[in-house]
Amino acid sequence: MVSSPHEAMHRIFQEYPDLLSGVSEVLGVDFGALAGVTVLPTDLTEARPVERRVDTLLRVETEDSASYLLAIEAQGKKDPAKPASWAYYLSYLHTKYRLPPVLLVVCQDRATAEWAARPVDIGLPQWAALTLRPLVVGPHNMPVITDAAEVRKDLALATLSLITHGADRDHAAILKAMTTALRETPDNVKNPIAELISQGLGNLPAAALWRKLVAVDLSFYKSPLSEEIRDEGRAEGRAESRAEDILLILELRGIDVSEDVRGRITGCDNTETLRGWLARAVTALSAEDLFSDE
Repeated sequence: MVSSPHEAMHRIFQEYPDLLSGVSEVLGVDFGALAGVTVLPTDLTEARPVERRVDTLLRVETEDSASYLLAIEAQGKKDPAKPASWAYYLSYLHTKYRLPPVLLVVCQDRATAEWAARPVDIGLPQWAALTLRPLVVGPHNMPVITDAAEVRKDLALATLSLITHGADRDHAAILKAMTTALRETPDNVKNPIAELISQGLGNLPAAALWRKLVAVDLSFYKSPLSEEIRDEGRAEGRAESRAEDILLILELRGIDVSEDVRGRITGCDNTETLRGWLARAVTALSAEDLFSDE
C-alpha cells in the first residue's frame, strides 16, 4: 500500500516544478535553466498484462531549447527488485518519447539513499550491457534548514529538505523554521505546503510536533489539516471532560479511586469507552467495576 510520505516525496515535484533548479544545485548536476515543465502520464504498462507505473514523470524544457524526461521515484526502503524496474522505466521512456530520461530517487533515510545511489550493472560481469545510475535525494545530501530566512528563499526546496530529514533527531528546529517562515506567507502558498509536509512526515514522531506547531504557530491557517487538528482538539476536550465526570461521580459516591484506575480513566481518549465507564460509575460498587466487561 502506498504511504503518504511516498506520495509527498514525488508529488512535490508536480506541484512545484521549479524545485528542479534547487535540487540540481544540491546534486551538483546542471540540467540547464528551466523554460517549462509538463506533467506526463505515469503509466508505463505494455500491451501484455504487466502494469508498470513510475511515481511522477515530467517533461522538462530548458532555455537552450533542450528537452529531457525526469522520472521521479519515492523509495521508502531497500528493494532488490527495484533496479531492474528502474532500468525498464528508462528504456521504455527513451523508446516512447525519444528523449533522454533521467531517474531521480527521493528517500527519507540514509541507508536507503546510499543503496539507491549505487550504480547497478546489468549484463555479464565481464561486460555490462547497461549501467543504471540514479540521481538520489535524501538526508545524506539535502541541506538541513533551521533558519526561517533560508526557508523563505526557496519554500519548495525547504519543504523537500524537511520531508527528507523528517526522521532526524533534531527535527524540532527544522519544523520551527518552517512554521516561522509560513506565518507571514499568503494562504494560497502556505496551505498546500503545510498539507504536503503533513503527508510527507506520515507516522514519524516529527508529524505529531508538526501538527502542534501548525495549531499554535499557524493558528489562523485554514485547510483540511487545520480542520482535522481542530476536530482532534474537540475530541480530546470531550474525552477529558468525560473522564472528569467519571471521577466526580465516583468521588460523590464515596468510592475510592486508586492511582492506577485514575490513570487509566484520564489516559483514555476513546469517547465511546469513556461513555460506557460513565454509565457504570453511577452503580459501580468499586472503581474497578468500571472495567468489569473488559
